Amino acid sequence: MKGLWVKRSWQSTVLIYFLLLVAVPIGRVYGEGFSLGWGRFWEAVGHPLAWQAVLLTLKLAVIAMLCNAAIGSIIAWVLVRYRFPGRKLLNSLVDLPFALPTAVGGLMILLLLGPASPLGQFFANRGWEVVYHQPAIVIAMIFVTFPFVVRSTQPLLEELDPAQEEASYTLGATPGRTFWQVIFPAIRPGVIGGALLAFSRALAEFGAVVLVAGNLPGKTLVASVYIFGQIENYNPQGAAAVSVVLLTLSFLVLWGVNLLTDRGGRG
Repeated sequence: MKGLWVKRSWQSTVLIYFLLLVAVPIGRVYGEGFSLGWGRFWEAVGHPLAWQAVLLTLKLAVIAMLCNAAIGSIIAWVLVRYRFPGRKLLNSLVDLPFALPTAVGGLMILLLLGPASPLGQFFANRGWEVVYHQPAIVIAMIFVTFPFVVRSTQPLLEELDPAQEEASYTLGATPGRTFWQVIFPAIRPGVIGGALLAFSRALAEFGAVVLVAGNLPGKTLVASVYIFGQIENYNPQGAAAVSVVLLTLSFLVLWGVNLLTDRGGRG
């Protein structure tokens, strides 16, 4: 009886914690978004500035996701398969975006690529605008979501038997064919799952983006900054309506990641 009571107490504690910190705030956002009815909700979401901000966020988040999928897979491969001086430090730095305030990440990008920086002036002299343009937003999204693909791919690479690659080479396969037919099928769930998590995280990034985006409607105004602007303009319903769109997209992505994980586990 005592063990059952302890088990139920822990279950109740976890449930209350989940309700207070996750379910209730999310429910409040949905409630505020639909507080004025479906008509006003669709009017807020369909506003040209809001719709353009959401579409721009989706486009840039997809670009950041694809970059992370490629770069993250390569870095995970290097960390698992090679031993070199500084490897442990590099492995630790992978998680830095998780520990670092995102506003600091945006400041780093601003100082490195801003108009007053040598690198920023180098690009500007060649007609490449970075800060206050879409490339800076993509860089900020890549920075804050960088660890997802690396950390989801590393365990799969560690479990992959190098003998399978050696057998492929012995049979005359090229490195490219070995990668696509032996290595990639083994790490595909990690790459896709990490990429989807990076996409979901990039959708709502604010701290790093707000410092490097020009906030021009239709060009550099992303959804998170638009939401912030609506709050400043005393329009919480409009801000909540766009937030509902982002939340729903994130839920769908997380559902897809869980489905992929379950299938990978059964496989």
